[in-house]
Amino acid sequence: MTAPSLLKLDSVVAPDVYFLPPEKLISGNPQQTMWMHYTDPTQQFFSGVWRSEPGKWRVAYTEEEYCHMLEGRSIVTNADGEAVTVSAGDSFVIPRGFTGTWEVVETTSKRFVIYEAATA
Repeated sequence: MTAPSLLKLDSVVAPDVYFLPPEKLISGNPQQTMWMHYTDPTQQFFSGVWRSEPGKWRVAYTEEEYCHMLEGRSIVTNADGEAVTVSAGDSFVIPRGFTGTWEVVETTSKRFVIYEAATA
């Protein structure tokens, strides 16, 4: 068996460009781009870079996500209306079960690490 190798996350990968489903949108129609740098064999652990144009949409997390903001400014608001502004240099975690909205105020890029627990 070959030992796993270290994977640097600066490799060039093809971007996935998409728009959100209309039922999630609150304002705008932001183009989003994702560069998926790593997916583990179980399809439960992911890492990459995400970018979005300005807009606002509903979110409902089934996964755990660590984010490190690379550029821009966004406002993440929970279901109780508590809003947190995040901008370049900020790091944060969004826990599984979080619901609310994500609003990109200035085009935003973030590095993300996601863990999606297996469903029984």
